[in-house]
This record gives sequence, C-alpha cells and structure tokens, in this order.
Amino acid sequence: MKKWLLLLICSLFGVSLSGCSLQNVVESVSPSREETPQDIHPDSTRVYMDEIQGTLQTFTGNKLTLTSSSQDYTFDVSQATLESVDGMVRGDSISVIYEGQLSGTDTSTVRTLKVVDDYHDMDSLKERTTHGQVQELTTNSITIKSKGGKTATFPITGTEQYYQNGIKAGKWVYIHFKGEMDTPDPENPSHLYGFHTKVFSVSDIDPLKVPEPTPTPAPSKNKDQEKERQMRAVIQGIQTNILQVSVENTDNLLNLNMSAIPCYFSGGLSSGSHVTVTYTGEFDGVSTAGISILGITGEVPESLSDHGISFTVSGDITASTSNTLTLLTYDNMYVTCSIENASNSSTGGLLSGSSVKITFNPAESRNSNIVSAIKIEDLYT
Repeated sequence: MKKWLLLLICSLFGVSLSGCSLQNVVESVSPSREETPQDIHPDSTRVYMDEIQGTLQTFTGNKLTLTSSSQDYTFDVSQATLESVDGMVRGDSISVIYEGQLSGTDTSTVRTLKVVDDYHDMDSLKERTTHGQVQELTTNSITIKSKGGKTATFPITGTEQYYQNGIKAGKWVYIHFKGEMDTPDPENPSHLYGFHTKVFSVSDIDPLKVPEPTPTPAPSKNKDQEKERQMRAVIQGIQTNILQVSVENTDNLLNLNMSAIPCYFSGGLSSGSHVTVTYTGEFDGVSTAGISILGITGEVPESLSDHGISFTVSGDITASTSNTLTLLTYDNMYVTCSIENASNSSTGGLLSGSSVKITFNPAESRNSNIVSAIKIEDLYT
C-alpha cells in the first residue's frame, strides 16, 4: 500500500513539472461530450423566413411586382408555388413568403417560396361591371368599345357567356369582372387591357339569366311547324360571330353564324369542347345550306367528369413557377394554368418556347384567373 501511495505522489510531482494541471490530465482521459451543430459549424448563418404584404401590379408568369408602403418590389417566383385563391389579379392584396433578408427594394438577396392571398387584408376586390360594343371575340379574348370611345380587351378563357339575341360586332354586352385594367401602350392610352383581371361572365343581358332548359326558343304548337333537331359538334375556333365546328365523329367543318340566334357557353368557347346545335330542316352532313339554326348550347363543365372534359387552351410556354405554366395563345392572350394535378405527355420538358395543348376544367376556375389543367400534350404531333 505504501508503494502505491509513493508512486501516486511521484506521478503528481511529474505532472506539475511538465506544466500540466491535474484538471487537464483528468479531462484528457475523460470521455468527450457530444458535439452539437453549433460546435461543428460555429460560423454558420441562420436562415431567415419572412413575408411581405402588398398590392399586385404585374405578373409575367415567373415574376411579379407588388406595391407595399408606396414601394415597388419585383420578385422572381419561378421556383415558388402560387396558392392565391383568386389567382393573380391586378389590384388584389397578396403576401409573398420568402427566404433570406430584403435589402431595401432589392429582392435579389431572397428566394421566393410561396405567393398567397393576403389574409391580413379583409378588403377583397369587388366585382365590377362594364358595358360596351363588341369589336372582336376570339376563343380567349373579347374586345369592347365604351360610349366614351375607349376600347378594352379582357381574357375569357373558360368564361361563361350567354347571348340571348346573338353575338356580332357592334352588339352591346355586359362584362362582370374583378381586377384593375392596365394601359401598357403609352402611345395608345385609350386602349385598356385586362390581362390580370378575372372575368366572371359576358352577356347581352344583365343580370345573366339563362332560360331553362336551354336558350333555344320554346317549341311551337303549330302542327305545321318543322320539327326541331339537334346535332353534336366540336368547337374548332371562333371569329366574332362565326363559330367553326366539326360535326362529332367526322372531319366535316361547319361555319355557324351566331349573329341572331341565342347561344350559351357555360364553360366558354374553348377549342375541343362540345356544343349542341338545334336546327330545323334536313342536314346533309356537309353544309348548313338545308337547315335553319335555332340555337347553340355548350356543355356545362360541372356536369362532366374529368374524363369527359374536352376544353383546351393552346400556345407557347412563356414562363413557369413550380406549380404553374403561362402560355401565349394564338390570339395574343396570356393564360396561366395550374399544373399540380395534370398528367404530362409533352416532349418539350415544359421549357419556355415549347408549344403545348392543355386540357382544363372551367368549373375549377370560376373565381380564379388561373385555369386548372388536367392534361398537357404537345400541340403539334
């Protein structure tokens, strides 16, 4: 026992001579504590997430500008998700959620994660009505002229339309919409554009009220009256009052004059969608020469399954976010489509410049200017 005590005293004496304390010795043989991330990366920076609320000014498909506290901020949203219930409507209150820290109005220092409706602002945009004479009607747009001489172009992809007395250039219509108009051409301030508006309906009567069950005239009780017949057809295109259709299951094209007949399109005038043409006379399957058209009625998308939906919009991809595509259509309208639940058989990788055809359900975008895509295909195959 004395020998062991002597050895311990000697070892302690040796430690003191070497300049090491007893505590250092004990720590050197004690198990080390578990390292924390702060210990491993003492200089790592914290990731900040924040949001900014403001009023939407412009949206190009992958960039947006909003005004907040009288300052304009332009965000790159190409990697963000758009979750605004009303879509991207000019003048609406939105919130941009981002990662990083803003430096003044310089947004290049942050990464946009999400764009949502501004739940802090309870004053949503109100529905408005304008009245004007039709200048041009296409699949995706309508241009009208007011009594004051100003013209305005509105987007109408998937928009409900009812023309009780027919439709042609010069006829007066009511447009119900939400959002603010824009004047992108300084040299032509009298032409307004509603690229970022949401149009709810277009009609030659106000309020829009469609007779039951269809907008066709009631059958006559006259025994000598010709029997009404119906045929199914597929919309191919429209130019103001001329609706081009193909008879269902054929390649025969017909040009239907809508100038003076009731027409109702619950889901809009989209190519690929079906219509029922009511007529009298004998149809030869080739032309309208032997018939009198009484009315045209489109499908009601709410009554169709996704499998039965055939409304389409086509164009070139100009921009995208993580869950949307924006197309430039043949009639020069920008249409943004939600693609989260869409099947994709296109071969262009959904890159800018690719030409695609998107099948969509108008019933899913009654209150939004972002249409809900079901299927994405190559436009040219």
